[in-house]
Amino acid sequence: MSTEQSRSAREAQPAPGALLLCRAEPDSVAPVARLLREDMLLAPAGEGWSVLVPGWALALAVGAPWPALALWWDTERAGYSLASGFRRPVGYEWLANGTPAGVDEAMHTFAARLGLDPVLDEQSLDELTRPDPASDARARLRGLLAVLQRAGVHLPDGLAPGDSADRLRAAARAHPHVRPADGVARSEDDAVPPAPLVPWAAAGPWARALSLAQIAVGLPLTAWGLHRRSGGWTTAGALLLAHGTLGLACWPVSPLD
Repeated sequence: MSTEQSRSAREAQPAPGALLLCRAEPDSVAPVARLLREDMLLAPAGEGWSVLVPGWALALAVGAPWPALALWWDTERAGYSLASGFRRPVGYEWLANGTPAGVDEAMHTFAARLGLDPVLDEQSLDELTRPDPASDARARLRGLLAVLQRAGVHLPDGLAPGDSADRLRAAARAHPHVRPADGVARSEDDAVPPAPLVPWAAAGPWARALSLAQIAVGLPLTAWGLHRRSGGWTTAGALLLAHGTLGLACWPVSPLD
């Protein structure tokens, strides 16, 4: 392969990135997102849906009263991971060329947890688990979003699977109703302020329960991801562990604990 062909092949590969869809209005997502103190943008994504950009903060969904769906991609794979309460996350992934690399039953669980149509929507999801030489990983995610549109998901213009985190952020900032997920307005060049210990603890016992739940789910999820050599699942588990550990570390210890 020539140098020019190699460069073209690299440019055709999706840059690493992610989006987090939450089945809740932005006003409901924002208070929970602030606990993470991450530099993310929050915008409406259809009736009853919100999107966080970039979105690999799946820890947000553990213990929350609404499901959260992470769409992720890198140069080798792409997929989704759905977290809903304290249940084990469910997900599916494809190789970069679109080859299915997941368990078909995961699609049925995914449809059931989101309340999708058991006939029309599940048929469309089943098609995403079958070989299709004309569909790469990015096309598979677009097909998944097409199914979710029937459930009310409508991503803001410019947000597309396969784009880099920088391009996603730029597209999100152009949305008229976007806001910082942590509630702190800042310019493009501003650094993310460090997370103070007191505000985390001030969130009350719910925040401590959230931290414990994140650790409980993150440990087996990380181990499973490492066993399957899945970067997406391993990253999700590691983030859960990191956020859970941080939350407990920020909680003040009293003599009664």
